[in-house]
Amino acid sequence: MTTGRDDDALTWDGDDDPTLHLGADRTPQTDAGSADRADAPASTAALPDGYTAVGKGSEAVEVTPAPARTPDRDGAVAVAERAPMGNGALVALGVIGGIYALYAIGWLIGGLRLQGRAQYLVFDVMYQGSLWLAVLAPLLWFGATFLLTRGRRPWVRFVWLAAGVVLLLPWPFVMMGAVGQ
Repeated sequence: MTTGRDDDALTWDGDDDPTLHLGADRTPQTDAGSADRADAPASTAALPDGYTAVGKGSEAVEVTPAPARTPDRDGAVAVAERAPMGNGALVALGVIGGIYALYAIGWLIGGLRLQGRAQYLVFDVMYQGSLWLAVLAPLLWFGATFLLTRGRRPWVRFVWLAAGVVLLLPWPFVMMGAVGQ
């Protein structure tokens, strides 16, 4: 029975390629070339602040300092990369977005139910313009809040979204309902 490399369960075509086994100086790691690598100058690589080079040739690696961080108008220090939203924030954002979509539908239904009663107050063109503005208001509020609070803390975004939920309640739908009185 042979126990060679070909009998391994996780071998792939091209595993014997010498370019896959490169060292720090980017030359193939073979026994015959080890003397040549010792004479070659070490390449200087740079790591970001907070990382540590380990292993052979790590003494030649430089650590670049982090850029200076200045506090923003909230007093928080700006981070180079914002952390992604957590699962709870994403779920809450989805629920609030669904509420805003239902509000837009509620404004449409309630506004269409009031159309016959409001014709004696305003011209039809004025009513249609205000109806579509009322239908788009929840969607515009959600989009504007999402874009304008992009660099802020998550609680600021949710405060503005909650304020929109209270302010943009579709009163025609609430008072008249889908069928009317």
